[in-house]
Amino acid sequence: MNKFDTDEEEILEAYEKGELRSTSPSKENLDKFKAAASATFIKDKRINIRISSVDLMDIQVRALEEGIPYQTFIASVLHKYASGRLIEKSSSLKARTNGMAQRRGSSSSHKASNR
Repeated sequence: MNKFDTDEEEILEAYEKGELRSTSPSKENLDKFKAAASATFIKDKRINIRISSVDLMDIQVRALEEGIPYQTFIASVLHKYASGRLIEKSSSLKARTNGMAQRRGSSSSHKASNR
């Protein structure tokens, strides 16, 4: 079961108590919502990137957790980052490392201290 944040829990409680009612948006708002949704999902550019196989596997696992294809997940993360809406949250995924970051960190700090 997904964990809910405080706002989501309040909405769920209100729904379960029957305090929420459905409303229909105005035609003007509905047209705005449709246009915004269409513009959000237009994919008119292609990019190619190289990433480590470990990172790709981790991304695929995260996408599986979200229930979406991994390429869609990557596009979503990039969109959220570019629009300033990326919020980091913990995952059940355990981070893997091959020690390179630790070695890089220790060697770069060593270089910095020798300057």
